[in-house]
Amino acid sequence: MFGDPKKKALEKFRKEIRTGVYAYLVLSFLKKEKTHGYALRKTLEEISNGEFVPSESTLYGILRTLEKYKLIRGEWMEVGGRTRKYYEITQTGKEVLKELREEIELMRELLENSF
Repeated sequence: MFGDPKKKALEKFRKEIRTGVYAYLVLSFLKKEKTHGYALRKTLEEISNGEFVPSESTLYGILRTLEKYKLIRGEWMEVGGRTRKYYEITQTGKEVLKELREEIELMRELLENSF
């Protein structure tokens, strides 16, 4: 393995953690309202002050994965003269989100109380 091992390890684990959190946040946003990918990305940018924003390829990869597992449903719509794919959470997505919330709460408690 070439390069700085610390840097490589941080890149790998940050990517894994962020991908899971991005998926969780996408499901959470879609539970509130149907929206398109660009709006999801802008929302993440706004709430994190630009510090926790997936690349477009990462976000659309997550959306494709969530759609593949039937956690969200995408539909092409024309709004304001622009055609965009709008996503909404499915019932299965809501159930998975509920379980993920419980998992995240457990992780939060462990991180706050154990270390």
